[in-house]
Amino acid sequence: MNVNEKIRAREVRLIDSNGDQLGVKSRNEALDIAQKRDLDLVLVAPNAKPPVCRVMNYGKYRYEQQKKEKEARKKQKIINVKEVRFTPGIGDHDFNTKLKNARKFLTKGDKVKASVRFRGRAITHKDLGREVLNRLAEETKDVATVESKAKMEGRNMFMMLAPIKEN
Repeated sequence: MNVNEKIRAREVRLIDSNGDQLGVKSRNEALDIAQKRDLDLVLVAPNAKPPVCRVMNYGKYRYEQQKKEKEARKKQKIINVKEVRFTPGIGDHDFNTKLKNARKFLTKGDKVKASVRFRGRAITHKDLGREVLNRLAEETKDVATVESKAKMEGRNMFMMLAPIKEN
């Protein structure tokens, strides 16, 4: 942001620290007004005709902006994607173990990428893989929604589950 002597425009529309318009002034006149008040001249709208400048305490303004950005970063939630892998002929016990892990990830707020890996001739039984993923979706429907349905990519079948948002 351009401040004080870095402003190149000859004429500027000047706004004082209270938000009142002081009209169109020359750059030097505007700088004098800012210096008399022990404040800075800050270019806020460079593309306007003439450019708009504001008389303000630039250090305090930057501090407030940084505080707002820090607060916004605190409030944003980082979502991780965890992967749970299955095989088309998975046993009940193995399925339940992986189901428990998927439920744990979803309750923590992470997304789950469920994948079925087809090895060798198993690729001919895509319906078995789809059944495994549909069973997982059915078992987790109380904590998750299906974000993307089961689809094939190479030798793997994927499905994305997202946690249900609480209101």
